[in-house]
Amino acid sequence: MKKALYICFLLLNISILSAQTLESESHNTAGYIKNDGTIEDRSHATVGYIKNDGTVENKSHGTIGYIKSDGTIENRSHSTVGYLKKDGTVENRSHSTIGYIKDDGTVKNRSHSTIGYAKGVKKEWAAVVFFFFNLD
Repeated sequence: MKKALYICFLLLNISILSAQTLESESHNTAGYIKNDGTIEDRSHATVGYIKNDGTVENKSHGTIGYIKSDGTIENRSHSTVGYLKKDGTVENRSHSTIGYIKDDGTVKNRSHSTIGYAKGVKKEWAAVVFFFFNLD
């Protein structure tokens, strides 16, 4: 019996840890990002994917963009749409600041107003979801 409870406990923790919640500015659930890069809406329907190589795909696995290792965000044609700086500053293609992703997962617009939360989510993944690609 103890073994069965322990296994149930482990499975529950694995499922909880396998997806990070994306929240709106009022802390309502907006969606989820799984550790494998699967992006889900608030109902857990898959809306996109971020692959290990930085390719961003829609729910049909069509490529819609790329995350480069230097923080450059590109569209499907490899045109730069923005940048994520090491300090979490998000810039558009003209290098104008459009937002910030803080170390604690708080996502802010250019005026420093909180627009959401992505605690435990890679900053580049949060930038893709909050600033660059509409995955609805």
